[in-house]
Formats: sequence, C-alpha cells, structure tokens
Amino acid sequence: MNTILDQDQAYSKEITRDFFKNVYGYMFGGLMISGLIAYTYGTPEFFAEHFLKADGTGISPLFYVVSFAPVGLGLLIQMMYQRLSFGLLLLLFAVFSGLMGLSLSTVLLVYSGQDVAVTFFVTAGAFGGMAILGYTTQTDLTKFGSLMYMGFIGIFIAGIANMWIGSDFLGYVISIIGVFVFTGLTAYYMQKLKGIASDTSLSGIDRSKLALVGGLQLYILFINLFMSLLNIIGGRD
Repeated sequence: MNTILDQDQAYSKEITRDFFKNVYGYMFGGLMISGLIAYTYGTPEFFAEHFLKADGTGISPLFYVVSFAPVGLGLLIQMMYQRLSFGLLLLLFAVFSGLMGLSLSTVLLVYSGQDVAVTFFVTAGAFGGMAILGYTTQTDLTKFGSLMYMGFIGIFIAGIANMWIGSDFLGYVISIIGVFVFTGLTAYYMQKLKGIASDTSLSGIDRSKLALVGGLQLYILFINLFMSLLNIIGGRD
C-alpha cells in the first residue's frame, strides 16, 4: 500500500513539475516575443509613421487596434480554449504576444532604457515572491482572488477612461492600486494553477491547453505589474 501511495505521489510531483515547466515556458516565450518586437519598433520614426494620422492631427486608428486587440485575443484564448485546437491556441498566443510588443514599443518613447530595465527587475522580484507565496501557502485564496479580480476590472475601466481624461494624478492612483491588485492576483493564480497541475484526471491535450492558458494569465499579470511599477518609479523622458 505504501509503495502504491509513494508511486502516486511521485507521479503527481512529476506531472506538476512538467506542467509548471510548460506554463513558465509559454510565459517567458511570450515575454521574449513582446520584448524583441518592442525593442525593434520602439522608435519615434515607427510611431510617427504608423501610430499618428498622416496629417499629424492625432493618434491613428491603428494605434487603438494594436492597443485593444490583445484584450480580445486574451479573452478568446481563455474562454474558448476547450473548443480550439492546441495549434490554433499557440498561434493566437504568438499573435497576442506580437501585438503586445507593438503596444509596449511606445513605452520606450516615454521612459528611459535604464528606468525600463530597473523596473523590469523590480517586477520580476515582486512577481517571483508572490508566485512562491501563492504556490506554498495553505490558505485558500479563492475569496481573496475574487476581490482582486473585481479590483482588476475597476482599474481596467478607470484606465480606459483616463486615456481620454489624461489625468496624471488618476494614472498614479491607478498604478498604486494596480501593484496591490496584480501581486495579489499572482498569488491567487499560482494557487489555482497548482491545483490544476496536480489533477491526474486531466488528459494530455487538456493539460497542454491549460498550461498555455496559465502562461498567458501569468504573462498578463507580469506586464500589468510592470506597467504599474513603471508609472510609479520611472522618470518620463
């Protein structure tokens, strides 16, 4: 009996390890795609040619498409992953990461490279700490996660409104709240992913799809935490 139990525990640990290896693989792969594209196209010339109207009177429609299309793709992947093939999900994730890279390219026009680099490492530290906390804590974070998710919706709506209001103070407040919300959600999602990873009843394809969705969720949290911290500690050029 003990031998069977030990084998089951070993198998559970093995599939959990493989699951998280894939989750972080997708997350870091997405970040790498976004980072390379942002670095390549984060120039005043590219912004002026593609994101400004030809007559120079304002922002072009393409800018808003690039900014909001990832939101739709992210929701599509998370809501339809069971119906879509793994190959299509992977393609959509790659497109999502590319569009995010184009959207983030504008960050390099506003903040210095040093501020971006410092904020990235601060984000990585905060994200990593909360990920470990979420994975190791024995406290059920379900209610906490629901509260944080409501906060996420609130700051998302406020952020869209502030695109037209243009209030620096409101943007600063949103960023402060965002740091707490996104670090909290990181812990919540890590606990949730831990439960999925140890579920031995899932089929291989379902585990692959859920690992990709998990990588997407962690990617989104990392980027939002990064942007919140950058708005707080980064000096604008």
